[in-house]
Amino acid sequence: MLKPVKVQPFKAGNARFAIVASQYNGSYVDTMVDAAKAELEAAGARTVQVVRVPGAYEIPIVAARLARAGAAHGSRITHRPPFSAIICLGVILRGQTVHAAHIGEAVSRALMEIQVEREVPVIHEVLLLENEEQARVRCLDPKHNRGREAAQTALAMAQVMSTLRR
Repeated sequence: MLKPVKVQPFKAGNARFAIVASQYNGSYVDTMVDAAKAELEAAGARTVQVVRVPGAYEIPIVAARLARAGAAHGSRITHRPPFSAIICLGVILRGQTVHAAHIGEAVSRALMEIQVEREVPVIHEVLLLENEEQARVRCLDPKHNRGREAAQTALAMAQVMSTLRR
C-alpha cells in the first residue's frame, strides 16, 4: 500500500541542493520538481539549482558532473562537494517492450555508483511505473508526491553527512 509522505521539520542551514529532472513525461515530473523545490525552500536551503535533461537516461551524467564539481578547484583539492545532496527526478512508464526496464536499471545503477564514489547523497526518485494511474498518484497527489519525499530525504541526508564531516 502506498503511504503518504511523512514531513519532518528540517532546517537546511547552509545546505545547497541540486535537482536533476527529466523533461520526458513532463506533466508528472514538473509537479515533483515543484514539490521538491518548495520543500527545500521551506526548510531554508541556501541554494536549489534545477537542471533539466531530455530523459531519465541522461540524468546520471548531469548528477555525476554536479557531484564532481567541488572535488577539484584549480591546483587544490577540496573534499567538500558544492551540493549537500542531489535529487534526481523522472518518470519512466512501462511499454510493450523491455526498454523501460533497461533504462530504469541503468539509471539506478549509475546513481548508486555516483553517490558511493563521490560521497554525495544522490536521491533516486526516477520512478519506473506500470501505468499513468500510478504516475498520477505518485506525482500529482500532494499526499504522495515523490518530489516532496525526495526533498525530505535530501534534507535528512544533508544533516547526516554534515555530522560525519565534523
